[in-house]
Amino acid sequence: MTSAAGTEADIDRRNVSDAVGVVVLGACAVWPLISAAGRDARPEGVLLAVLAVAAGYAAGRMSGALLPVAAPCIGALAGLGLAVAMPHVAPGPQFATPLGHAGAVAALLALATGSACCAAWATPVPALRFGLRMLAVGIAVAGAVMGSMPGCAASAAVLLCSLAAGRMRHRGPGIAGLALTAALVTGTVWAVAANVLPAGLTSALEGPLTQHRVRLWRDAVHLTRQNISLGVGPGRFGELSGTASEALLPDGKPHSAPLQQATEQGLAGALLLVTAFCWLLYALWRSPRSTPVALTAGAALTALAAIAAVGDALSFTTVSVGAGLLAGLATARPWAAGVPQS
Repeated sequence: MTSAAGTEADIDRRNVSDAVGVVVLGACAVWPLISAAGRDARPEGVLLAVLAVAAGYAAGRMSGALLPVAAPCIGALAGLGLAVAMPHVAPGPQFATPLGHAGAVAALLALATGSACCAAWATPVPALRFGLRMLAVGIAVAGAVMGSMPGCAASAAVLLCSLAAGRMRHRGPGIAGLALTAALVTGTVWAVAANVLPAGLTSALEGPLTQHRVRLWRDAVHLTRQNISLGVGPGRFGELSGTASEALLPDGKPHSAPLQQATEQGLAGALLLVTAFCWLLYALWRSPRSTPVALTAGAALTALAAIAAVGDALSFTTVSVGAGLLAGLATARPWAAGVPQS
């Protein structure tokens, strides 16, 4: 009787999670249209990103239910292949290396590592589990070989978090820690953009971030303060930012997802982005998969959130699809019996 009641309660919680996801993604699709109304804005990019996440999530739920080990393994190999194929990944000046591509490569490597580790936790075969973890190590090494040190660091962090997740009996504290990490990174980005940090700390951060990126962020904060309700309109940052127009290869983006949302869609747009990330963590908290699988996926998505906070990773459809796919894989209920419920 207790087991049956628990199963029914789990199903109800997952239904609530799915319903919340529909509402959140729907709001993320509708708000850009509202923000763009009456202006020469271009909401298509945001709509495509929302569609990519939704499609990836649906594909992950289906494939994760049918192939709980093979599906994330294939996803890891696909993510690694896309990262290797991404153009302009070598370190270099801005005219040779667009800012966005470096972030996209790092994001794909982090998601690929998360997928490999999820597959490792999903298999009961020790030899296969070891091989999948070696695949995760190989993805991190591949990042270093390609010259993507952020990708290598993100992959290594996801791998370490995955190993630590195996020792956790409850996922709640881990999910809370991941949310706190994402909040700290985002808060630091806002602090740098608003120029409220001590001068010495700001100078130290400007080195790895580059002055050009910091100037883009400060333009974004300035525009946000002037248009806090609806923003300037999706796709219009490049037209209104003096720093963006001065770039040798202008792409019209502030290279920070939270700042771009706030600038182009106002405060509500930024809150919707935060809500979407919180929904993913909530879905992982209520996932029927084991705690190591849920926390591993959460670590990879948190790494993606950190990369997106300081780069342009979410503007790439492959990254958006990969994020949704990994979340779907980690929240799917495998048809096979005996799935751990810890």
